[in-house]
Amino acid sequence: MATLDDLNDEPADRAVQALRACNAAPRFAAEVAAGRPYRDVETLVGRAQDVARSLPWDEVAIALAAHPRIGDRVAGAGAEAESSRREQSSMDDADAATRDALLEGNRHYEDRFDHVFLIRASGRSPEEMLAELERRLGNDEDAERAEVTEQLAQITALRVRGLVT
Repeated sequence: MATLDDLNDEPADRAVQALRACNAAPRFAAEVAAGRPYRDVETLVGRAQDVARSLPWDEVAIALAAHPRIGDRVAGAGAEAESSRREQSSMDDADAATRDALLEGNRHYEDRFDHVFLIRASGRSPEEMLAELERRLGNDEDAERAEVTEQLAQITALRVRGLVT
């Protein structure tokens, strides 16, 4: 897809396929595609965020499985991998100590919450992401699920915007 008009005019199955690269939760792409046509990019992005924020935890968990760890080298050629590499590009400048601390923090986080640490990496330095990881390790499960869902909504918004602009 290149423009909002393209997304609005595509057959539903092609629109759903394009939107899946923005959020892998099964309900997400179908619900956003069902809202077409969108009058402008902001309306589309707002709808995408609303759908992402309303996902039940089992669907958020499916979306999480498509996200790499912060600090891991992202492999693959698909749209999801390309988005992750772009979003985590600030990690290219991380010093060894910060990278090691993030990898160790990821292990603690996954042991505690049983899923990958999700954060909107775009616009954040490695040090900011490490500080957030350390802060969020203190959350209880309900608070962390709320933060994960919000981070997923923010990542989804960036990806949907990138899909049509």
